[in-house]
Amino acid sequence: MRLVYSTHEAKARFSELLRLVRSGQTVAISDRGEPVAEIRSLEPKPQTIEERLDELERRGILVRSRDGRKPRAAVTHRPGALDRFLAERGE
Repeated sequence: MRLVYSTHEAKARFSELLRLVRSGQTVAISDRGEPVAEIRSLEPKPQTIEERLDELERRGILVRSRDGRKPRAAVTHRPGALDRFLAERGE
């Protein structure tokens, strides 16, 4: 739902508007009853996997291994696995 504030209200409640926008809402600003502007959150910039892992580590959500082990290799793809699975289930 888009909220509408007059220019006077928007100036007086700017901090409140920013809180609303940060929470995901869009705010319209009207001048003499006609919407003239919109305040919405910006799209987050894309991150590389390393940047995302660094951010999660800084926030304390992730703890990386410090023993130097490499990540496990992906399991190889075997063609027809879905067909075999469905055949085993009788579908």
